[in-house]
Amino acid sequence: MSQKTMDVQSFIDETPLSFTQKLIMWLCFLIVAIDGFDTAAVGFIAPALKAEWALQATDLAPLFGAGLFGLMAGAMVFGPLSDKLGRKPILIGSVMMFGLASVFASFSADLEALIIWRFLTGLGLGGALPNAITLTSEYAPTSRRSNLVTLMFCGFTIGSALGGIFSAQLLPHIGWHGILLMGGIMPLCTVPFLYFLLPESIRFLVLKKKSVEKIEQIVRKIAPKIQQIPKLTPTINEVEKSSLKDLFEKGYALGTFLIWFTFFMSLLIIYMISSWMPTLLTNHGFNLSNASWLTSIFQIGGTIGAIVLGLLMDKKGATTILSIAYVFGAVFLICLGLGIEQSNTILLMFAMFGVGAGISGSQVGANAFAASFYPTHCRATGVSWANAIGRSGSIVGSIMGGWLMSLNLSSLEIMSLLAVPAFCSAISLLLIKFLKKEHASVVSSLG
Repeated sequence: MSQKTMDVQSFIDETPLSFTQKLIMWLCFLIVAIDGFDTAAVGFIAPALKAEWALQATDLAPLFGAGLFGLMAGAMVFGPLSDKLGRKPILIGSVMMFGLASVFASFSADLEALIIWRFLTGLGLGGALPNAITLTSEYAPTSRRSNLVTLMFCGFTIGSALGGIFSAQLLPHIGWHGILLMGGIMPLCTVPFLYFLLPESIRFLVLKKKSVEKIEQIVRKIAPKIQQIPKLTPTINEVEKSSLKDLFEKGYALGTFLIWFTFFMSLLIIYMISSWMPTLLTNHGFNLSNASWLTSIFQIGGTIGAIVLGLLMDKKGATTILSIAYVFGAVFLICLGLGIEQSNTILLMFAMFGVGAGISGSQVGANAFAASFYPTHCRATGVSWANAIGRSGSIVGSIMGGWLMSLNLSSLEIMSLLAVPAFCSAISLLLIKFLKKEHASVVSSLG
Protein backbone atom coordinates (compact mmCIF):
# COMPACT_ATOMS: atom_id res chain seq x y z
CA MET A 1 0.00 0.00 0.00
CA SER A 2 1.43 3.38 -1.02
CA GLN A 3 2.04 5.95 1.69
CA LYS A 4 -0.66 8.63 1.91
CA THR A 5 0.51 12.21 1.41
CA MET A 6 -1.08 15.16 3.22
CA ASP A 7 -0.05 18.60 4.44
CA VAL A 8 0.71 19.12 8.13
CA GLN A 9 -2.25 21.36 8.93
CA SER A 10 -4.70 18.93 7.36
CA PHE A 11 -3.22 16.14 9.48
CA ILE A 12 -3.62 18.23 12.66
CA ASP A 13 -7.15 19.27 11.66
CA GLU A 14 -8.27 15.67 11.02
CA THR A 15 -6.74 14.24 14.22
CA PRO A 16 -8.50 14.52 17.61
CA LEU A 17 -6.71 16.82 20.05
CA SER A 18 -4.15 14.59 21.77
CA PHE A 19 -2.57 14.54 25.21
CA THR A 20 0.71 15.71 23.63
CA GLN A 21 -0.95 18.79 22.11
CA LYS A 22 -2.63 19.60 25.42
CA LEU A 23 0.71 19.17 27.22
CA ILE A 24 2.36 21.61 24.80
CA MET A 25 -0.33 24.18 25.52
CA TRP A 26 -0.06 23.69 29.30
CA LEU A 27 3.74 24.13 29.21
CA CYS A 28 3.37 27.28 27.10
CA PHE A 29 0.64 28.45 29.51
CA LEU A 30 3.13 28.06 32.37
CA ILE A 31 5.78 30.11 30.55
CA VAL A 32 3.47 33.05 29.82
CA ALA A 33 2.06 32.86 33.38
CA ILE A 34 5.58 33.42 34.76
CA ASP A 35 5.94 36.33 32.30
CA GLY A 36 2.68 37.78 33.66
CA PHE A 37 3.88 37.30 37.25
CA ASP A 38 7.08 39.19 36.47
CA THR A 39 5.22 42.05 34.77
CA ALA A 40 2.82 42.58 37.68
CA ALA A 41 5.41 42.07 40.41
CA VAL A 42 7.58 44.94 39.18
CA GLY A 43 4.61 47.31 39.39
CA PHE A 44 3.97 46.28 43.00
CA ILE A 45 7.59 46.47 44.18
CA ALA A 46 7.79 50.02 42.76
CA PRO A 47 6.44 51.70 45.94
CA ALA A 48 8.96 49.71 48.05
CA LEU A 49 11.85 50.75 45.79
CA LYS A 50 10.61 54.32 45.89
CA ALA A 51 10.68 54.32 49.69
CA GLU A 52 13.96 52.41 50.15
CA TRP A 53 16.00 54.44 47.68
CA ALA A 54 14.16 57.79 48.15
CA LEU A 55 13.04 57.96 44.53
CA GLN A 56 10.49 60.10 42.70
CA ALA A 57 7.80 58.59 40.45
CA THR A 58 9.71 59.76 37.37
CA ASP A 59 12.86 57.95 38.61
CA LEU A 60 11.04 54.63 38.26
CA ALA A 61 10.21 55.18 34.58
CA PRO A 62 13.68 53.97 33.38
CA LEU A 63 13.22 50.81 35.46
CA PHE A 64 9.94 49.97 33.74
CA GLY A 65 11.35 51.07 30.40
CA ALA A 66 14.49 48.90 30.69
CA GLY A 67 12.51 45.68 30.99
CA LEU A 68 10.30 46.70 28.09
CA PHE A 69 13.28 47.67 25.90
CA GLY A 70 14.63 44.20 26.64
CA LEU A 71 11.29 42.63 25.66
CA MET A 72 11.29 44.55 22.40
CA ALA A 73 14.90 43.62 21.56
CA GLY A 74 14.36 39.99 22.54
CA ALA A 75 11.31 39.67 20.31
CA MET A 76 13.13 41.24 17.35
CA VAL A 77 16.16 38.97 17.70
CA PHE A 78 14.76 35.64 18.89
CA GLY A 79 11.66 35.54 16.66
CA PRO A 80 13.61 35.35 13.38
CA LEU A 81 16.11 32.96 15.03
CA SER A 82 13.21 30.69 15.91
CA ASP A 83 12.14 30.56 12.25
CA LYS A 84 15.69 29.45 11.40
CA LEU A 85 16.74 27.24 14.35
CA GLY A 86 13.44 25.97 15.73
CA ARG A 87 10.91 26.94 18.39
CA LYS A 88 12.11 24.63 21.16
CA PRO A 89 15.80 25.64 21.54
CA ILE A 90 14.99 29.36 21.42
CA LEU A 91 12.13 28.93 23.90
CA ILE A 92 14.28 27.02 26.41
CA GLY A 93 17.22 29.42 26.02
CA SER A 94 14.94 32.42 26.53
CA VAL A 95 13.40 30.93 29.69
CA MET A 96 16.87 30.24 31.12
CA MET A 97 17.97 33.79 30.31
CA PHE A 98 15.09 35.59 32.02
CA GLY A 99 15.23 33.24 35.01
CA LEU A 100 18.93 33.83 35.66
CA ALA A 101 18.65 37.58 35.05
CA SER A 102 15.79 37.88 37.55
CA VAL A 103 17.82 35.98 40.17
CA PHE A 104 20.76 38.35 39.71
CA ALA A 105 18.38 41.34 39.73
CA SER A 106 17.27 40.39 43.25
CA PHE A 107 20.80 41.16 44.51
CA SER A 108 20.95 44.67 42.97
CA ALA A 109 22.52 47.26 45.27
CA ASP A 110 21.17 50.33 43.46
CA LEU A 111 18.73 51.48 40.81
CA GLU A 112 21.35 51.47 38.02
CA ALA A 113 22.23 47.80 38.56
CA LEU A 114 18.56 46.85 38.77
CA ILE A 115 17.85 48.64 35.47
CA ILE A 116 20.58 46.58 33.72
CA TRP A 117 19.29 43.27 35.07
CA ARG A 118 15.71 44.20 34.20
CA PHE A 119 16.82 44.82 30.61
CA LEU A 120 18.38 41.33 30.46
CA THR A 121 15.27 39.81 32.06
CA GLY A 122 13.16 41.48 29.39
CA LEU A 123 15.49 40.18 26.68
CA GLY A 124 14.70 36.61 27.71
CA LEU A 125 10.99 37.27 28.15
CA GLY A 126 10.89 38.85 24.70
CA GLY A 127 12.11 35.60 23.17
CA ALA A 128 9.92 33.27 25.22
CA LEU A 129 6.50 34.87 24.81
CA PRO A 130 6.15 34.93 20.98
CA ASN A 131 7.57 31.42 20.67
CA ALA A 132 5.02 30.08 23.16
CA ILE A 133 2.27 31.67 21.04
CA THR A 134 3.77 30.30 17.80
CA LEU A 135 4.24 26.75 19.09
CA THR A 136 0.70 26.59 20.46
CA SER A 137 -0.69 27.94 17.19
CA GLU A 138 1.21 25.37 15.12
CA TYR A 139 -0.19 22.44 17.09
CA ALA A 140 -3.77 23.77 17.14
CA PRO A 141 -6.48 22.64 14.68
CA THR A 142 -7.70 25.46 12.45
CA SER A 143 -11.28 25.37 13.76
CA ARG A 144 -10.14 25.89 17.37
CA ARG A 145 -6.92 27.87 16.92
CA SER A 146 -8.13 31.23 18.26
CA ASN A 147 -9.76 29.60 21.28
CA LEU A 148 -6.76 27.40 22.14
CA VAL A 149 -4.18 30.17 21.71
CA THR A 150 -6.24 32.58 23.83
CA LEU A 151 -6.72 29.90 26.50
CA MET A 152 -2.95 29.33 26.57
CA PHE A 153 -2.23 33.06 26.70
CA CYS A 154 -4.62 33.45 29.62
CA GLY A 155 -1.58 32.29 31.57
CA PHE A 156 -0.30 35.84 31.23
CA THR A 157 -3.35 37.46 32.79
CA ILE A 158 -3.63 34.79 35.50
CA GLY A 159 0.08 35.13 36.25
CA SER A 160 -0.32 38.90 36.42
CA ALA A 161 -3.25 38.63 38.82
CA LEU A 162 -1.38 36.20 41.10
CA GLY A 163 1.79 38.26 40.78
CA GLY A 164 0.00 41.34 42.07
CA ILE A 165 -1.73 39.53 44.92
CA PHE A 166 1.33 37.56 46.06
CA SER A 167 3.64 40.56 45.73
CA ALA A 168 1.40 42.73 47.90
CA GLN A 169 1.03 40.02 50.55
CA LEU A 170 4.66 38.83 50.60
CA LEU A 171 6.39 42.19 50.17
CA PRO A 172 6.31 43.06 53.92
CA HIS A 173 7.88 39.66 54.74
CA ILE A 174 10.48 38.98 52.02
CA GLY A 175 10.99 42.45 50.54
CA TRP A 176 11.40 43.30 46.88
CA HIS A 177 14.58 41.18 46.74
CA GLY A 178 12.56 38.08 47.59
CA ILE A 179 9.87 38.88 45.01
CA LEU A 180 12.43 39.11 42.22
CA LEU A 181 14.17 35.96 43.45
CA MET A 182 10.86 34.08 43.20
CA GLY A 183 10.41 35.44 39.69
CA GLY A 184 13.79 33.95 38.74
CA ILE A 185 13.57 30.55 40.42
CA MET A 186 10.16 29.70 38.91
CA PRO A 187 11.25 29.79 35.23
CA LEU A 188 14.49 27.93 35.99
CA CYS A 189 12.44 25.12 37.55
CA THR A 190 10.47 24.74 34.30
CA VAL A 191 13.55 24.21 32.10
CA PRO A 192 13.91 20.42 32.70
CA PHE A 193 10.21 19.92 31.92
CA LEU A 194 10.52 21.93 28.70
CA TYR A 195 13.63 19.99 27.65
CA PHE A 196 12.17 16.51 28.16
CA LEU A 197 8.46 17.04 27.46
CA LEU A 198 8.18 19.77 24.83
CA PRO A 199 8.47 18.63 21.19
CA GLU A 200 9.68 20.80 18.35
CA SER A 201 7.00 22.22 16.05
CA ILE A 202 6.05 19.46 13.60
CA ARG A 203 5.23 22.10 10.99
CA PHE A 204 8.73 23.55 11.38
CA LEU A 205 10.35 20.10 11.09
CA VAL A 206 8.42 19.26 7.91
CA LEU A 207 9.08 22.65 6.35
CA LYS A 208 12.82 22.42 7.06
CA LYS A 209 12.99 18.78 5.84
CA LYS A 210 14.32 17.54 9.18
CA SER A 211 14.72 13.91 10.27
CA VAL A 212 11.82 11.69 9.13
CA GLU A 213 12.26 9.59 12.28
CA LYS A 214 11.80 12.63 14.51
CA ILE A 215 8.69 13.69 12.59
CA GLU A 216 7.19 10.20 12.77
CA GLN A 217 7.92 10.04 16.51
CA ILE A 218 5.83 13.18 17.06
CA VAL A 219 3.09 11.87 14.72
CA ARG A 220 2.85 8.73 16.88
CA LYS A 221 2.41 10.88 19.98
CA ILE A 222 -0.29 13.01 18.35
CA ALA A 223 -2.12 10.02 16.83
CA PRO A 224 -1.13 6.89 18.79
CA LYS A 225 -3.80 4.74 17.10
CA ILE A 226 -2.78 5.62 13.53
CA GLN A 227 -2.28 2.58 11.31
CA GLN A 228 -0.09 4.12 8.61
CA ILE A 229 1.89 7.30 9.09
CA PRO A 230 1.25 9.67 6.17
CA LYS A 231 4.00 11.50 4.34
CA LEU A 232 3.61 15.06 5.63
CA THR A 233 4.22 18.03 3.39
CA PRO A 234 4.34 21.79 4.10
CA THR A 235 1.11 23.74 3.82
CA ILE A 236 0.66 25.33 0.39
CA ASN A 237 2.55 28.59 -0.35
CA GLU A 238 5.04 28.00 2.50
CA VAL A 239 8.76 28.24 1.78
CA GLU A 240 11.74 26.82 3.64
CA LYS A 241 13.73 30.03 4.09
CA SER A 242 12.35 33.10 5.80
CA SER A 243 13.31 36.68 6.47
CA LEU A 244 11.79 39.86 7.83
CA LYS A 245 10.88 40.98 4.31
CA ASP A 246 8.37 38.09 4.10
CA LEU A 247 6.12 40.13 6.42
CA PHE A 248 5.87 42.74 3.66
CA GLU A 249 5.18 40.45 0.72
CA LYS A 250 2.06 41.04 -1.38
CA GLY A 251 -1.02 40.33 0.73
CA TYR A 252 0.77 40.87 4.06
CA ALA A 253 2.40 44.33 4.02
CA LEU A 254 -0.52 46.59 4.97
CA GLY A 255 -1.89 43.97 7.36
CA THR A 256 1.52 43.81 9.06
CA PHE A 257 1.58 47.58 9.63
CA LEU A 258 -2.00 47.54 10.98
CA ILE A 259 -1.24 44.63 13.34
CA TRP A 260 1.84 46.50 14.59
CA PHE A 261 -0.25 49.62 15.17
CA THR A 262 -2.88 47.61 17.08
CA PHE A 263 -0.25 45.99 19.30
CA PHE A 264 1.44 49.35 19.95
CA MET A 265 -1.76 51.03 21.10
CA SER A 266 -3.06 48.04 23.06
CA LEU A 267 0.15 47.37 25.00
CA LEU A 268 0.56 51.08 25.73
CA ILE A 269 -2.69 50.88 27.73
CA ILE A 270 -1.97 47.54 29.40
CA TYR A 271 1.51 48.41 30.62
CA MET A 272 0.55 51.85 31.82
CA ILE A 273 -2.18 50.26 33.95
CA SER A 274 0.05 47.37 35.11
CA SER A 275 2.97 49.65 35.97
CA TRP A 276 1.23 52.66 37.47
CA MET A 277 -2.18 51.59 38.77
CA PRO A 278 -0.84 50.48 42.21
CA THR A 279 0.92 53.85 42.61
CA LEU A 280 -2.13 55.78 41.32
CA LEU A 281 -4.45 54.01 43.74
CA THR A 282 -2.14 54.44 46.74
CA ASN A 283 -1.90 58.15 45.88
CA HIS A 284 -5.71 58.29 46.24
CA GLY A 285 -5.67 56.78 49.71
CA PHE A 286 -5.95 53.06 48.97
CA ASN A 287 -3.50 50.86 50.89
CA LEU A 288 -1.21 48.52 48.93
CA SER A 289 -3.23 45.42 49.80
CA ASN A 290 -6.48 46.93 48.48
CA ALA A 291 -4.65 48.29 45.45
CA SER A 292 -3.36 44.77 44.69
CA TRP A 293 -6.83 43.25 44.83
CA LEU A 294 -8.32 46.01 42.68
CA THR A 295 -5.54 45.71 40.11
CA SER A 296 -5.89 41.91 40.05
CA ILE A 297 -9.51 42.41 38.92
CA PHE A 298 -8.05 43.91 35.74
CA GLN A 299 -6.23 40.62 35.09
CA ILE A 300 -9.26 38.50 36.05
CA GLY A 301 -11.32 40.49 33.54
CA GLY A 302 -8.57 39.92 30.97
CA THR A 303 -8.65 36.16 31.55
CA ILE A 304 -12.44 35.82 31.29
CA GLY A 305 -12.55 38.27 28.38
CA ALA A 306 -9.86 36.34 26.49
CA ILE A 307 -11.71 33.03 26.88
CA VAL A 308 -15.02 34.51 25.68
CA LEU A 309 -13.38 36.43 22.84
CA GLY A 310 -11.44 33.33 21.72
CA LEU A 311 -14.69 31.37 21.37
CA LEU A 312 -16.41 34.22 19.52
CA MET A 313 -13.41 34.80 17.22
CA ASP A 314 -13.57 31.23 15.88
CA LYS A 315 -17.31 31.63 15.18
CA LYS A 316 -17.81 35.29 14.18
CA GLY A 317 -14.41 36.41 12.91
CA ALA A 318 -11.44 37.83 14.79
CA THR A 319 -11.34 41.41 13.54
CA THR A 320 -15.03 42.16 14.15
CA ILE A 321 -15.08 40.71 17.67
CA LEU A 322 -11.81 42.37 18.72
CA SER A 323 -12.87 45.77 17.34
CA ILE A 324 -16.09 45.70 19.38
CA ALA A 325 -14.16 44.63 22.48
CA TYR A 326 -11.68 47.50 22.19
CA VAL A 327 -14.56 50.01 21.96
CA PHE A 328 -16.09 48.59 25.15
CA GLY A 329 -12.64 48.74 26.78
CA ALA A 330 -12.36 52.45 25.92
CA VAL A 331 -15.71 53.20 27.58
CA PHE A 332 -14.71 51.29 30.72
CA LEU A 333 -11.43 53.23 30.90
CA ILE A 334 -13.41 56.45 31.30
CA CYS A 335 -15.55 54.76 33.97
CA LEU A 336 -12.35 53.68 35.73
CA GLY A 337 -11.17 57.29 35.91
CA LEU A 338 -14.50 58.29 37.47
CA GLY A 339 -14.26 55.46 39.99
CA ILE A 340 -10.80 56.52 41.15
CA GLU A 341 -11.82 60.19 41.37
CA GLN A 342 -14.88 59.37 43.47
CA SER A 343 -13.15 56.59 45.47
CA ASN A 344 -16.16 54.49 44.50
CA THR A 345 -15.04 50.90 45.12
CA ILE A 346 -18.04 49.29 43.36
CA LEU A 347 -17.56 51.40 40.22
CA LEU A 348 -13.81 50.77 40.40
CA MET A 349 -14.27 46.99 40.50
CA PHE A 350 -16.82 47.03 37.68
CA ALA A 351 -14.70 49.32 35.49
CA MET A 352 -11.44 47.47 36.22
CA PHE A 353 -13.07 44.20 35.15
CA GLY A 354 -14.44 45.84 31.98
CA VAL A 355 -11.07 47.34 31.04
CA GLY A 356 -9.41 43.95 31.60
CA ALA A 357 -11.97 42.11 29.46
CA GLY A 358 -12.01 44.74 26.72
CA ILE A 359 -8.33 45.69 26.49
CA SER A 360 -6.27 42.88 28.02
CA GLY A 361 -8.63 40.21 26.66
CA SER A 362 -8.42 41.75 23.20
CA GLN A 363 -4.62 41.80 23.32
CA VAL A 364 -4.64 38.06 24.00
CA GLY A 365 -6.98 37.64 21.05
CA ALA A 366 -4.74 39.85 18.89
CA ASN A 367 -1.83 37.46 19.54
CA ALA A 368 -3.97 34.56 18.32
CA PHE A 369 -5.00 36.59 15.28
CA ALA A 370 -1.38 37.48 14.44
CA ALA A 371 -0.38 33.80 14.67
CA SER A 372 -3.11 32.85 12.19
CA PHE A 373 -2.35 35.78 9.86
CA TYR A 374 1.14 34.55 8.85
CA PRO A 375 2.28 31.23 7.27
CA THR A 376 4.63 28.80 9.08
CA HIS A 377 7.90 29.94 7.50
CA CYS A 378 7.56 33.46 8.92
CA ARG A 379 5.01 32.95 11.72
CA ALA A 380 7.46 33.29 14.64
CA THR A 381 8.98 36.35 12.96
CA GLY A 382 5.53 37.89 12.43
CA VAL A 383 4.31 37.25 15.98
CA SER A 384 7.66 38.32 17.47
CA TRP A 385 7.85 41.57 15.55
CA ALA A 386 4.22 42.40 16.36
CA ASN A 387 5.09 41.92 20.02
CA ALA A 388 8.33 43.87 19.60
CA ILE A 389 6.55 46.88 18.09
CA GLY A 390 3.89 46.48 20.75
CA ARG A 391 6.58 46.60 23.43
CA SER A 392 7.64 49.98 22.12
CA GLY A 393 4.07 51.02 22.92
CA SER A 394 4.42 49.55 26.39
CA ILE A 395 7.61 51.58 26.86
CA VAL A 396 5.71 54.73 25.90
CA GLY A 397 2.88 53.76 28.26
CA SER A 398 5.20 53.10 31.18
CA ILE A 399 7.09 56.35 30.72
CA MET A 400 3.93 58.32 29.92
CA GLY A 401 2.33 57.20 33.18
CA GLY A 402 4.99 58.89 35.29
CA TRP A 403 4.91 61.97 33.07
CA LEU A 404 1.12 62.35 33.26
CA MET A 405 1.20 61.95 37.05
CA SER A 406 3.91 64.61 37.28
CA LEU A 407 1.55 67.02 35.44
CA ASN A 408 -0.96 66.60 38.29
CA LEU A 409 -3.72 65.54 35.90
CA SER A 410 -6.82 64.03 37.47
CA SER A 411 -7.40 60.28 37.23
CA LEU A 412 -10.38 60.92 34.97
CA GLU A 413 -8.21 62.96 32.59
CA ILE A 414 -5.48 60.30 32.53
CA MET A 415 -7.93 57.45 31.86
CA SER A 416 -9.81 59.46 29.22
CA LEU A 417 -6.54 60.02 27.38
CA LEU A 418 -5.90 56.26 27.56
CA ALA A 419 -9.25 55.61 25.87
CA VAL A 420 -7.95 57.18 22.63
CA PRO A 421 -5.47 54.34 21.85
CA ALA A 422 -8.26 51.81 22.48
CA PHE A 423 -10.44 53.45 19.83
CA CYS A 424 -7.41 53.51 17.50
CA SER A 425 -6.94 49.73 17.94
CA ALA A 426 -10.59 49.14 17.07
CA ILE A 427 -10.29 51.19 13.86
CA SER A 428 -7.05 49.44 12.88
CA LEU A 429 -8.65 45.98 13.14
CA LEU A 430 -11.66 47.08 11.09
CA LEU A 431 -9.24 48.20 8.37
CA ILE A 432 -7.64 44.73 8.41
CA LYS A 433 -11.12 43.22 7.98
CA PHE A 434 -11.73 45.45 4.95
CA LEU A 435 -8.27 44.57 3.58
CA LYS A 436 -8.88 40.81 3.90
CA LYS A 437 -12.26 41.10 2.13
CA GLU A 438 -10.69 43.09 -0.71
CA HIS A 439 -7.83 40.57 -1.04
CA ALA A 440 -10.30 37.66 -1.10
CA SER A 441 -12.36 39.31 -3.86
CA VAL A 442 -9.23 39.87 -5.98
CA VAL A 443 -8.18 36.23 -5.58
CA SER A 444 -11.72 35.11 -6.46
CA SER A 445 -11.81 37.25 -9.61
CA LEU A 446 -8.42 35.89 -10.72
CA GLY A 447 -9.69 32.36 -10.15
